[in-house]
Amino acid sequence: MNIPRPSVPALVLLAALLAALAGPTAAAQDVVLTIRDGMPAISLAMPPFTWDSEAAKPVADEIRAILEADIRYTRIFQPLPASYYDYIKAFDPAAINFKDWESIQASILFVGEAGAPTVDSITFTWKLYDIKRGQPIQGKQYQAKKSDLRFVAHKAADDLLRIYGEKPVFTTKIAFVSDRDGNLEIYMMDYDGANQTRLTFNAVTDISPAWSPDQKRLAYTSYQSLVAGLYILDVYEGRRTAVSTRGGNFSPAWSADGKRLAFASSMDGNSEIYVAEIEANPTRVGKIKRLTFNPASDVAPCWSPTGRQIVFVSDRGGNAEIYTMDAEGGNITRVSFGGSNHHDSPAWSPAGDRIVYVARVDNIFDLYILNLRSQQIAKLTESNARNESPTWSPDGRHIVFTSNMKGGLQLYSVDYDGANLHPLTSRGKNNWPAWGN
Repeated sequence: MNIPRPSVPALVLLAALLAALAGPTAAAQDVVLTIRDGMPAISLAMPPFTWDSEAAKPVADEIRAILEADIRYTRIFQPLPASYYDYIKAFDPAAINFKDWESIQASILFVGEAGAPTVDSITFTWKLYDIKRGQPIQGKQYQAKKSDLRFVAHKAADDLLRIYGEKPVFTTKIAFVSDRDGNLEIYMMDYDGANQTRLTFNAVTDISPAWSPDQKRLAYTSYQSLVAGLYILDVYEGRRTAVSTRGGNFSPAWSADGKRLAFASSMDGNSEIYVAEIEANPTRVGKIKRLTFNPASDVAPCWSPTGRQIVFVSDRGGNAEIYTMDAEGGNITRVSFGGSNHHDSPAWSPAGDRIVYVARVDNIFDLYILNLRSQQIAKLTESNARNESPTWSPDGRHIVFTSNMKGGLQLYSVDYDGANLHPLTSRGKNNWPAWGN
């Protein structure tokens, strides 16, 4: 079936204006309420953006609003309150008074200018300055269609992250499952819930999406011919490739190099963990190897960032617990030892130092984070609700998950320490989020 290709922003990077500056386990674990790490936020001044024509003024204002929301979301930068700018002279690109900006406690200065050269296009230029040194750090200019204005802002925010050695977040996509149009289909959206777009158009149930590392393909489960088969969808070309249609196939997970796909399958009887070799351009499926051999149920695999280990769930010990194993299926080790009789949906953090998972305690499903270095467990959610299906942001600072905390099943974003809870969806029932890299 041909799947319509979603629109992709046609953004052109015109020029770089200025040069850039330079696993082990334990038998007992303590539970703490928060994770305390990170560095103090960098104080950032971002005065109102300028424009080269009246037609460009609303463009400048909207890009700045989106950019400011992105920058706050990072927790790396702290934009100054707008009232601070009242104490100094307005920004003058021809004569920047760095002492003024330093007086309001800004460490870096981000300035932008928007243009509207045609009815359908925009340009946006930004420059970043080190206030203490009084020197430029970097600057770039973009040109795009007006309909891609949000993408321009997100692209600028990602470029700012790169300057500080951080992974891009704002141009990545979150795939998820929703029944808003009838049956369960796969959708995608921006990190903040904007631009929700339907990807599959079937008369059957499609669930459990997983992005390939290049964010061009989605592995997912689809009930074609009443069989829970595993497929790979080329999102922008509409091609679909079958991986396994024997038995029930669920919970696909890509390795970091995009060459292997782990999944749970009952193709040989009970549920076990398998790995399929995947080729790209076009997608081809190679050898499928079985990793687990146990009469218990083994499900929900997820790769470590190095590709050397897989975390999964098994009830081989009586209850559903979390285990890790080598990429070839050896050295199986139990890693969950909490006061829960059910664990599920483990997801390895991008840095490889934490695993977020679901645990049922007193019939309440909440998210917990296991620190693999300290062996401490942090409880991430605290609500009388069912919180499930966690997925990490590419920078490891945020988690998207499913919850019925407000009645309906919706997706929410929360920081790694439980702060800044934000709803992302509101239509229909939504589940199985997967954040692309």
